Amino acid sequence: MAQRSAVRLSPKKPSYAVCAVGVETHLDVHSDVPEGAENFGVSGSSGVKIFMVYDPARVTEPTGRVYWPLDASVEVVISVDAASKALNDLKVKISYFGQPARGALGHSVLYLTGADISLDADTGRTGNVKRSQADKERWRWGPEGYGAVLLVNCDRDSLRSVGTDLTDTQLASRDDLQDMSPVVLTCDAPDALFESYKLVLNVPPSDSKRMRVFCARGGNSLLDYEQVLGPQHLSYAVARQPGERKIGLYVEGLSFPDANFLGLVSLSVSLVDTKTLPEVPLFTDTVAFRVAPWIMTPNTQPPLELYVCSVLDSHGPNAQFLSDMSDLVRKASCKLMICPRVENRNDRWIQDEMEFGYTEAPHKAFPVVFDSPRNRGLKDFPYKRILGPDFGYVTREIQSTGVSGLDSFGNLDVSPPVVVEGKEYPLGRILIGSCLPRSGGRRMAKVVRDFLDAQRVQAPLEVYSDWLSVGHVDEFLTFVPTSDQKGFRLLLASPSACLKLFQKKKEEGYGEAAQFDGLEHQVKRSINEMLADRRLRNDNLYAQRCIDWNREVLKRELGLTEHDIVDIPQLFSLKDAYAEAFFPDMVNMVVLGRHLGIPKPFGPLIHGRCCLEEEVRSLLEPLGLHCTFIDDYLAYHKLLGEIHCGSNVRRKPFPFKWWHMVP
Repeated sequence: MAQRSAVRLSPKKPSYAVCAVGVETHLDVHSDVPEGAENFGVSGSSGVKIFMVYDPARVTEPTGRVYWPLDASVEVVISVDAASKALNDLKVKISYFGQPARGALGHSVLYLTGADISLDADTGRTGNVKRSQADKERWRWGPEGYGAVLLVNCDRDSLRSVGTDLTDTQLASRDDLQDMSPVVLTCDAPDALFESYKLVLNVPPSDSKRMRVFCARGGNSLLDYEQVLGPQHLSYAVARQPGERKIGLYVEGLSFPDANFLGLVSLSVSLVDTKTLPEVPLFTDTVAFRVAPWIMTPNTQPPLELYVCSVLDSHGPNAQFLSDMSDLVRKASCKLMICPRVENRNDRWIQDEMEFGYTEAPHKAFPVVFDSPRNRGLKDFPYKRILGPDFGYVTREIQSTGVSGLDSFGNLDVSPPVVVEGKEYPLGRILIGSCLPRSGGRRMAKVVRDFLDAQRVQAPLEVYSDWLSVGHVDEFLTFVPTSDQKGFRLLLASPSACLKLFQKKKEEGYGEAAQFDGLEHQVKRSINEMLADRRLRNDNLYAQRCIDWNREVLKRELGLTEHDIVDIPQLFSLKDAYAEAFFPDMVNMVVLGRHLGIPKPFGPLIHGRCCLEEEVRSLLEPLGLHCTFIDDYLAYHKLLGEIHCGSNVRRKPFPFKWWHMVP
């Protein structure tokens, strides 16, 4: 909002002032008052609005010939309706009177030049820049909120560019302008005014490394877009051309919110009087922006692309797995993207390497891949193969301590939208696997946790995954979409449900049916043997206690009831005090809409059908889901991972606009 200016009048000679259109200017009528004057009157030419500010308890508004007392703290405030066509074409006259008021004792004349100076962005969040009368300096959340949004320009629109577009100080592609927020600088005033005044754009020093501003100078060449503000460039004297009334600006974000950056930046323009030393700004207009956050998408969002890796090991290539995944994406009507060995360097854990999300402003949205700090064989894939036109990239590296298994993004998930005790989370809540509170175990790196927390729109929640050998949340939980009013279910791995199922089958006379039947190189275990194995039972009592701890946290923090949770039968075994899946971990599935790609558990066969598969079908198919069991035993399970670990899904963004929520 423009600053209010003040003008001091002199009865001895005319005064001159520049008045911003629509901005109030205070007239000092109490200085240099003629001797004997006790009252004053004020009048103005067409185009000038005059407001009298006074205390009704001390002053009665005059009638007839309008004279105001000088000794009652009456203030005069003026504003102009439109920009002047020539210098000093507006006038305000102050007349001073004695007592009785028979004739004027003196006059003060103020000649005004109306200057329409305004900085406007999409503060209404409509996708278009409109002139705003709101408080542009502030940013407000919610459906009735206001304030402009800034995208982090983290894609790469030009194939000639080496890095992301935000590293370029020169525009590399006109397409890049769509990733920036347009701003219009109105500078409507007589050309002669700018012989003594200038327009100066400013960013605060703390904001200069977070944003960059380009000025459009009328042509279609890339060189017609000049970087004028940004790192090491805090101010810019606008090169206004004669007759120029509007100047186009484009603003890009340079960094997402983070631990040391709340996400708010501002841009200002000042009209500066160059006749004084030091130069004095007459008024300033400021626009605040919030940098758009990075947003994760849950399993309930429709799938667009499924990423998997082609790998080769001692068991041979994973060609059958890729074929099975190809069949699954065909059913789900999405696209299969296979990362070849030359690019993955035989690193199959593509879920651990990256997380797909997106960023959005009212005028533009695009996907952004978040590259994890694990940096194994796939470390170059997100940057070299996914970053591109309208596909952004962001990462956080660990500087001091080493990378742990919990820094992989299989240890990162997000719930569907939930309501918790009246508090809405319309974009869900991020789930991060961690150690128990105040325990000192493994935990995801602080730089990653700080980044996720700073986005503000998905309220990260740490759950307990350190009891697992790999330590990832996708080993014991996932979310699936449903067609009922709730819209989703939380699936939890359940040793107790598995033992209960095996006990039931034993009582039905199938105790000799064997786990791992049909698998080579794997010792078969009958239901009777597994139930009698005291060590296996104790291992799973421990695993169940760990899962139950998470169950209560998730119910409380996501507003869930028991009806919202489905227990998926699963057994674990302990190795060096950490748990591993005893048979392929069915919760570690890939969710493609209603189609689920579930690790084939190779459970006991009863009447030729796997009783574990049948149990899972009976739990999930009534919810409108389709279960496809895929053999991942040698290529993934034996390496302590499953289908979810070996795949990654890009999904449609939320239809809900993040700026409509209240964090």
